[in-house]
Amino acid sequence: MLQAVLNGSRPEDAHPALPVLARHLARDARAVARLGVQSVHVHPRDPLGHETIEPVHVGDAVALIRQEAPGVEIGVTTGRWIQPDPRKRIEAVHGWGRLGQGKPDVCSVNVHEKGWVDVCRAAAQNNIGVELGVWTSGDAVTLRQSGVPPMTVRVLAESTVVSDPETAVAEAIRIVRALGQLPVPVLLHGEEDGAWPVLEYALRMGVDTRIGFEDVLVRPDGWLATGNDDLVRSALAIRV
Repeated sequence: MLQAVLNGSRPEDAHPALPVLARHLARDARAVARLGVQSVHVHPRDPLGHETIEPVHVGDAVALIRQEAPGVEIGVTTGRWIQPDPRKRIEAVHGWGRLGQGKPDVCSVNVHEKGWVDVCRAAAQNNIGVELGVWTSGDAVTLRQSGVPPMTVRVLAESTVVSDPETAVAEAIRIVRALGQLPVPVLLHGEEDGAWPVLEYALRMGVDTRIGFEDVLVRPDGWLATGNDDLVRSALAIRV
């Protein structure tokens, strides 16, 4: 599977085509869906452009994406940097459960963040799948000791601590080895200078991966991408 990560935490001025508003996320989701992408991950924003997990804004973004890209899996974040209080993150996830067409299909939960098990439990209670973010081999050990929570659809092996191409791939290998055998798929990715090397490694290994403005702004040739669809086309063109 190739997932498209459309915006992430990047500021609005990071790229002229960065989708921030809900309608722009929906536009980009439609564009990558036409290329065969079946899963998108987005960071909804409030009217001021700040990342948010508030149900009203999450619901607006998800509903518009679902309208423009029906059948595509829609994921959002529960990142601690958006809401440091785990209790409020849990409340937000419960609020998502009442959004109808605006309810996300999955949410990413980082294993290193306080309260991650309870956030996963809230997602499961609302029939929302979980992507477990594992940033280091230490996180991988934590996950193995805790066990994979119910409703987990995949583990994100995120080689994002370093962006040097060779180091990023080496870290990706360490994380995957530390994870061991899991009952769910692993999605492996890097970011910035490490994004394309880690993606190519994931393709060689036959595991899921992702691409999009959240992870990188340039194509493999170093040229600035024109949009998320440009990055997806570049990924699909890679033969390993």
